[in-house]
Amino acid sequence: MVKGLANRILRVDLSSGRVWIEEPDELFYRRYLGGAGILGYYLLKELKAGVDPLAPENILVFANGPITGTPMPGGARLCVGAKSPLSGGMAKSEAGGHFGYELKRAGFDALVVQGKAEHPVYLWINNGAVAIKDASHLWGQTVLATQDAIETELGEKRLPTAAIGPAGENLAAISCIMTDVRNAAGRGGLGAVMGSKNLKCIAVKGKTKPQEADPDKYREMARWMSHNFMKAVGMAASIHKVGTGSAASMVGGNAIGNLPVRNWSDGHFDNAAMITTDALRDTYGYETEACPACPVRCKKVVGLENSSYKVDRRNGGPEYETLAAFGSFLGIDDLAAICRANELCGLYSLDTISLGGTIAFAMECFEKGILKPEDTGGIDLRFGNADAMLEMIGLIAHRQGIGDILADGSRRAAQRIGRGAIELSMQVKGVEIAMHEPRLKQGLGLMYSIAANGADHGSTGHDALFTQEGRGMDAVRSLGSLDPLPANDLSTAKVDRVKNLHFVRNFTDSLITCNFVPWTLRQQVEMLRALTGWDYTDFEALRLGERVATMARVFNLREGLTAADDQLPERFFSPTPRGALKGTAIDPEAMNRAKRTFYTLMGWDPVTGVPTQEKLEELGIGWVAQ
Repeated sequence: MVKGLANRILRVDLSSGRVWIEEPDELFYRRYLGGAGILGYYLLKELKAGVDPLAPENILVFANGPITGTPMPGGARLCVGAKSPLSGGMAKSEAGGHFGYELKRAGFDALVVQGKAEHPVYLWINNGAVAIKDASHLWGQTVLATQDAIETELGEKRLPTAAIGPAGENLAAISCIMTDVRNAAGRGGLGAVMGSKNLKCIAVKGKTKPQEADPDKYREMARWMSHNFMKAVGMAASIHKVGTGSAASMVGGNAIGNLPVRNWSDGHFDNAAMITTDALRDTYGYETEACPACPVRCKKVVGLENSSYKVDRRNGGPEYETLAAFGSFLGIDDLAAICRANELCGLYSLDTISLGGTIAFAMECFEKGILKPEDTGGIDLRFGNADAMLEMIGLIAHRQGIGDILADGSRRAAQRIGRGAIELSMQVKGVEIAMHEPRLKQGLGLMYSIAANGADHGSTGHDALFTQEGRGMDAVRSLGSLDPLPANDLSTAKVDRVKNLHFVRNFTDSLITCNFVPWTLRQQVEMLRALTGWDYTDFEALRLGERVATMARVFNLREGLTAADDQLPERFFSPTPRGALKGTAIDPEAMNRAKRTFYTLMGWDPVTGVPTQEKLEELGIGWVAQ
């Protein structure tokens, strides 16, 4: 038994109705830890190669980290994953809120769901007891309506849930899973996997508090962060004040070329100041809320009554990615429309990043004549048309008209449309690129290319933080990166920094901690020591991150992805026509060299990106070679 952990993993087979519990040994937890590590283990161990992502044989994993469910700031998160219907490789996403917190207190470190129910069902996990209940009456309902209905049915208030809306039910490959109505496990099409299993919702309630090995030390660390997060290295102070998407990040990002504009075809958005969090606060106002035990309070709660679009505050509010995805990326400066789009995505369970990227793709196709009014049902699908954007969201969620083609993301849509549309599909491995410019942050662009779960902005650090002395460099010197490097640098030193930060992110996605709470790597190791009693080290944390990254790579290779899939869209190898990046582009030769260097530093074949047997053995996962 490991202190601080539940030491139990809940298994559910929806095809047979069987429910059972596994109790891994201590070595399992030390080797895979939790979150992304547990996800990689189960996908490789139990999923047969070549399984259709929407077949009953696919498994859906909800994995906590060791600190989930404990009173530690930044620890109320879980990792959700499966084989992706969008990429065909690994889908991995993290979500906040109360769901993971409560799953741990219900007595489980993870939930693994397999099979397919004969009719729609939901799971009710009540302090260790598990029931599979009929959800036929909930099918077709929005996430919020589902939440209200299940709370009434079970006689519970503020019940933590993970649910899908119509987009997940209709197997849209850009659908997501919503936790507690407002939080998204967004990337990779996980909502479609849940829908393919006829699983509408999971509701959970628990009472068991994890017992720390050194409770005094553990609580001391929690109190320290609660009192010092505003002064610690990181973004917590600014995020606490206005959330993500502030004028500093949106207008400032526009000034340096980081704000995405019109499907990455432009480098400047004239009305950036109109779509910031500051503008939202000044125009409509909003409240903030937090995950359990977190002082940062990064989450917006927006309610609109006296505006062109009505928005229910129970559906949360837009963060940076969403403000950009439905704002500058689509040429839209209407904040009320952006808030309504965010609400619809939550209600229907759609990933705002992939949805914004797919609509931007469709808008550019329309403006270039690849799509015509007869293709769109008469919708004037031009950049800047907020009404068209909102109409498209409903069509995509319900697979109606042009929405049926777009529901599976821009890559698959481009393949169906033809006529050169693939050149306008801004994705890697089928997963739309997050709202951070790889022509500016070229180390991040490298990781966009290589990350197993597609263009994930959380897969490594962002180059702009490490270009000069200050808080950014303070965070990477302990990893061996001693000197500032330009954001567009792709030298061996930069690749090594990207790799090491990738290890850190995989460790934190296994622990699991939130990137907005400014824990250092050393502090996270110390909290793990205090929680478990292990003699854990920084070296072991980085080795764990490397192990998780390598397992994800092996999974993708097994499913048919190759080094040829580690490729940014051609657009990024040309400069933007306006803005700070006018005249700036990624050098394709430099990027190819950087990829080969990354493979080499990882212990992978420098051409194919296949991990060597020696590297697998070194990481203690020689079994994955099979």
